[in-house]
Amino acid sequence: MLAAARKDALLERLHRDGRLVVKDVALELGLSEDSIRRDLRELDAAGLAVRVYGGALPASPAVADYDARGRVARSSKARVAAAAAELIEPGATVLLDGGTTTLALVDALPRSFAGTVITHSPTIAAALLHHDAEVVVIGGRVFKHSAVACGSAAVEAAQRISADIFFLGVTGVHPAAGLTTGDADEAAMKRVLAERAAETFVLASEEKLGAASRFGILPLDGVTGIVADLDPATPLAADLEAAGAHLRYPSTPKQPRSDVGAPQ
Repeated sequence: MLAAARKDALLERLHRDGRLVVKDVALELGLSEDSIRRDLRELDAAGLAVRVYGGALPASPAVADYDARGRVARSSKARVAAAAAELIEPGATVLLDGGTTTLALVDALPRSFAGTVITHSPTIAAALLHHDAEVVVIGGRVFKHSAVACGSAAVEAAQRISADIFFLGVTGVHPAAGLTTGDADEAAMKRVLAERAAETFVLASEEKLGAASRFGILPLDGVTGIVADLDPATPLAADLEAAGAHLRYPSTPKQPRSDVGAPQ
C-alpha cells in the first residue's frame, strides 16, 4: 500500500472511530507498526491528527488562526451561543474566555444585560462596548493566535477576581482526551479562570466535538457542563457522557454543515 493510500486509510479510521490504536491498525492492514507510526508523525505534523501514546486522535480544525476560525461553523456557534446566553442570570458576574464562539455569545447577550463581564480578550471587551454591562479587562501579554492575554501577569490578575459563571472556549472535546487546546500557556490560563468561577460551561460548536488538540485543559467532568451542538442520539454523545461529560443541547434544530470546511 502506497504512503498516500495508508494515510487516507488512517484518516478514515480516525474520523470513523474517534481514535486509532497503532497495534490494531497495523494488524488490520497487514503493515508494520513502524510504518503506521511514521505515517502518524507526518499526519500530526500536517495538523491532521494528534499523536498520543499507542496511537492518535482526530485533530481539531479549531486551532486555525483567528480569522479562519471565524469562518468555520458559524451557524453552530450561534446555536451554542444562544443556549449559553440562557444560562446567564440577571445582574450576574460573567467571565468570558476568548475565541469566536465566545464572540457569538456576546452577540446573543442582550445589550440591556446590566451585570458585569470580565474577560482577558481585547476583542471580546471591544464587542461589549455597546452593552449596558460593566466590562473588566484582565491584562497581560497578548497571545495573538487567540487574541487573549496569557502569561504570568494575566494569571496574577485573574487570581484576584471572582465570577458567578465562566464560559470556557476549547478547541477539542474528546471522550479520551477531555477538553483541549493548542497552546500550553493558554491552557494554563483557562484552568486559572475556571478556578475563579462558581460554575464553568464549555462552548462546544460542532467542529470541536470528537476532536483533540495537543494540550489538556480539564477533564470532561471538571466543568459544570458542556453546551454541545450535537445530536443527543449519536454514539459520540453517549461516549462523552460515559466519560463524565454533562452535556446541554441547544434547542434550535441543527442545520446542514454548510459552513464547516472553511480554512482549517
